[in-house]
Amino acid sequence: MRKKLLYFGGIFALLSVILGAFGAHGLKALISADQLQTYHTGVKYQFYHSFALILMGILLHLPYFVDNKFIHRAGILFIIGICLFSGSVYLLATRDVIGLTSWKWLGPITPLGGLTFMMGWISFLIGVSKSK
Repeated sequence: MRKKLLYFGGIFALLSVILGAFGAHGLKALISADQLQTYHTGVKYQFYHSFALILMGILLHLPYFVDNKFIHRAGILFIIGICLFSGSVYLLATRDVIGLTSWKWLGPITPLGGLTFMMGWISFLIGVSKSK
């Protein structure tokens, strides 16, 4: 899983750049300034947590953290958080354009993603405190 966290971090970071550029150039004329700012919030959080995934992958290769289940769990929670938080933010910001205006259930998904990010950081802190 250590190597997978590095891959996920790299893939999500690459997607952050692609989605950020798409938002800046492709969506600018299609959605409002507020929606574009919301969209970019999703990109920022995805980018931050992409680097966190890379950090988790690197830490799990170090002797102090090799078998640390909390660091491992933090990486999984960050992956889930990116999908829930950033994914729902992208859909909410663009739902008028892509025809998802009736999807009212999208709104509550975003805070679940934020909670998942927080759980990931708590797991990271526990993992650091329990390191050898």
